[in-house]
Amino acid sequence: MKVLIGTTNPSKVKRFEELLSGHDVEFYTLKDLGIEAEPEEMGTTPEENAVIKARFYGQYFDRVICNDSGLYFDDLLMEDDRQPGLNIRTPGGCERLDDEEMIAYYAKLIKSLGGKVLAYYLDGIAVYNHGKISSYMENGETNKASAFYMIDRPSECRHPGWPLDSISLNRNTLTYFVEEGNNKYDTTEENVMVGEYRERLVRFLEEALEFNK
Repeated sequence: MKVLIGTTNPSKVKRFEELLSGHDVEFYTLKDLGIEAEPEEMGTTPEENAVIKARFYGQYFDRVICNDSGLYFDDLLMEDDRQPGLNIRTPGGCERLDDEEMIAYYAKLIKSLGGKVLAYYLDGIAVYNHGKISSYMENGETNKASAFYMIDRPSECRHPGWPLDSISLNRNTLTYFVEEGNNKYDTTEENVMVGEYRERLVRFLEEALEFNK
């Protein structure tokens, strides 16, 4: 099966390769196909934006997976202008930030909030399969259960495509996400929760891509 991952982010590509590692899938990226066009993401949630992207890139390929994420600081109201939300790379309506600019911007923001904040992601996934759109997103409470700290002192290490891992800490061990051997979730409850989420996500992808047909 040939599947387009609707992104240029190498970390997102790797994520879906790992999720579907047990299946016979040949993955393509936007760069592989020379696709430079981008949809206007006007959704109000990561799931809505993922659907917009999947439908858009469905013009180019029969099967497409798209992902969109929102970053939320637990101490800020949703309507607070400082809340990253869906605009992780374009906070406050600024020009799109590269990885190092993101680290600098968020380190400065977090410093203004006391140097450490509790944060969580909302993750939306959408699949385009020969004209049919399927989508999936966990609810906010589930994601809050796997919240982590973000601080104003960046690690020197980097995860290409996931720059904010350099200022994100495991909330139990207080180790950076980018540190070698670091496990983002190291309690039994967290690992069970993440494992169950992975199973639900893989099941969604299998059904949406119709692996069993």
